[in-house]
Amino acid sequence: MEAISLKLPEELLEESRRNAQALKMSRSEYMRRAIERMNREARAQLRARRIAAASRKVRSESMKVNAEFAAIERDPDA
Repeated sequence: MEAISLKLPEELLEESRRNAQALKMSRSEYMRRAIERMNREARAQLRARRIAAASRKVRSESMKVNAEFAAIERDPDA
């Protein structure tokens, strides 16, 4: 496992210490879990952005296909 060094505002560090203590875990474990949670949230946001971008790319083609189906439904013999 690698070690890192970072600077945090005193208030954030103190709140993290208190929360870790209340949860009966080390501050390091608390920080690891916070980073893991943020990584999960970031992955979910990035996945949502990719899906939205793909949806925008196919939107106009989908509208054309929907219009064709609607025309067939209105007049199946056309």
